[in-house]
Amino acid sequence: MTQTPTRSDFDQYMVPNYAPQQTIPVRGEGSRLWDQQGKEYIDFAGGIAVNALGHCHPVLVDALKTQADKLWHLANIYTNEPALELARNLVERTFADKVYLCSSGGEANEAALKLARRWAHDQHGEHKSRIVSFGKSFHGRTLFTVSVGGQPKYSQGFGPVPGGIEHGEFNDLDSVRHLIDDDTCAVMVEPMQGEGGIIPADPAFLEGLRELCDAHDALLIFDEVQTGVGRTGSLFAYMQYGVTPDILTSAKALGGGFPVGAMLTTDRIAPALTLGTHGSTYGGNALASAVALAALQHIDTPEVLEGVARKHELFREHLETINRKYQVFKEIRGMGLLIGAEMRPEYEGRAKEILPLAIEEGLMALIAGPNVLRMAPSLVIPEADIAEGMARLERAIARLVGEQ
Repeated sequence: MTQTPTRSDFDQYMVPNYAPQQTIPVRGEGSRLWDQQGKEYIDFAGGIAVNALGHCHPVLVDALKTQADKLWHLANIYTNEPALELARNLVERTFADKVYLCSSGGEANEAALKLARRWAHDQHGEHKSRIVSFGKSFHGRTLFTVSVGGQPKYSQGFGPVPGGIEHGEFNDLDSVRHLIDDDTCAVMVEPMQGEGGIIPADPAFLEGLRELCDAHDALLIFDEVQTGVGRTGSLFAYMQYGVTPDILTSAKALGGGFPVGAMLTTDRIAPALTLGTHGSTYGGNALASAVALAALQHIDTPEVLEGVARKHELFREHLETINRKYQVFKEIRGMGLLIGAEMRPEYEGRAKEILPLAIEEGLMALIAGPNVLRMAPSLVIPEADIAEGMARLERAIARLVGEQ
């Protein structure tokens, strides 16, 4: 007899590296979800910036169903039409000449870092292997990417970690000048730090990184796993900054909910990954590529991208209205529909307490560290859902304040 899963099943059967909320969503449509008891929620979390077109968007559902009747997966000794179409579309819409497809953002960043070291090795020799990243950055959970990421808590207990990695201070170009030299192969940076607190890069900072990389023949890697594919209001955030990287990584919104990742680079650098130097079993999977192609084509339109800017202002206006009443936020920041609200000193570390209160009020949100409330909703969330979601958030914050 089939047994309905419960939240306690997580504790019994799953490795305890997550602590999910008690509710279990079972159905989604647009920016709304329903749990096992039929309770409705508005989704400001977006699967952590993944569900860029909401839940079960008809464009993505149609792409998945159509491809499901044709071809699912091939080994990488073959290629397939959806993968080739996805790669071509990414090249035609960006700075890139070549694309590597994989299954996640962590995989994309792992590939980017390996490519950078391999390119530097082939061009300059073994000595050119140092990598510069930034404090509070996040680049994935593989041992390499978690070591490049600037949050030691994620690598503690997993040592020895890969060497040759230095961390500067985000938005502080002088801190990079002291670290970068002719033995540096790459600088890796998020145009807007996500897990680090929703902190946009200063334009001069990214411009300076580009100049430093050029001066030392190092590669500039933009991690756009969270900021890419429409999230900031352009297809990729680098387009808004006017700073072009040598390597760019993408995932999350790229698949609109289907696991997929991509690394983009140029003809100058791509040849370093020669036959057999790197791979991904599911990279270029036909199902994933078909869905990602549909998501990319639908998002990269004026209607969607211009709507992101309008909706950013709506989110900010609602958050400022709430804050005038309850005085809980120190700063509201972000780009497009990746928005962070940092807590005031008297609420230090309490952003995480908002999440269960919001769930009880029928709203799903996120945090970026213990002190920043994070929102990464669908890029096409209706304005009515924004208004209703904010009303629910206000009730949650009123309860937080009342529990002082």
